[in-house]
Amino acid sequence: MQNDIGRGAAEMTAAMVISGTIGWFVVMSGQPVSGVVFWRCLFGTASLLVICGALGFLKPGILSPKAFGIAVLGGIAIVLNWLLLFASYSHASISIATTVYNTQPFMLLALGAAFLGERITAAKLFWLALAFAGMLAIVEAKPGAGAVSGSYGVGIALALGAAFFYALAALAAKWLKGTPPHLIALIQVSTGVLMLLPTMNFSDLPADGQSWSILITMGIVHTGLMYVLLYGAIQKLPIHLTGALSFIYPIAAILVDRLAFGHALQPLQLVGAAIILVAAAGMNLGWTPAQLLRARAG
Repeated sequence: MQNDIGRGAAEMTAAMVISGTIGWFVVMSGQPVSGVVFWRCLFGTASLLVICGALGFLKPGILSPKAFGIAVLGGIAIVLNWLLLFASYSHASISIATTVYNTQPFMLLALGAAFLGERITAAKLFWLALAFAGMLAIVEAKPGAGAVSGSYGVGIALALGAAFFYALAALAAKWLKGTPPHLIALIQVSTGVLMLLPTMNFSDLPADGQSWSILITMGIVHTGLMYVLLYGAIQKLPIHLTGALSFIYPIAAILVDRLAFGHALQPLQLVGAAIILVAAAGMNLGWTPAQLLRARAG
């Protein structure tokens, strides 16, 4: 049991570090956002086909028609999530976009209450209000040097939209409980290929090996390998540890943004980001407001 937890923690840590670097790959690819997502889906489909085949998930009868339909809808949501998130990087920086994107637990809270009948407790409302306060701080902050003049608010809106569609994809995954997660991921990226194929201009392909290597890495490492690590970790770890380790993702993204592009958060942005991450931690880990107050007093 202890070995499983140790291995799961290592897998979750690796998955979150990989996720935290994706902004660098998106920016350095030099491709339009739709092209980045298309190639990620295409190369991700190839890698996940191999993984699912090796695990025996491609046999007939594993998915019902209803489950397949829900997985496709989840795929549409996850692809829209990627399109909006990647587009937000050029407006509000990778750091701010990723932090705002971490409001997704609150989007899922609202969707769960609306569609799954889940109860919203007073503690959850507190964390929601705290996250909203953090969001206001970020909105009111002056854009950093990496933000395009006049488009800072657009970047925040795009990241919020990405969080909403991620929450829709997570809701679809909840309805698919018991379905092999690698197969869900395969259906999602395959859906992305079909969605974006009509938008592709194949006469304007990446011209150099570096661009191709970046796109292939995003498909194989940031999609195929990351899904394997993430789902493997989720199966081994208790929920509270999964939630705690998930915060490596935004921290890694902020560090990558700082080291690679020199983007540092402004003081008010830093305060807002910290508030959002604390609120999301409280939500994921089941903290109560009293625990937060005791931690401050200590």
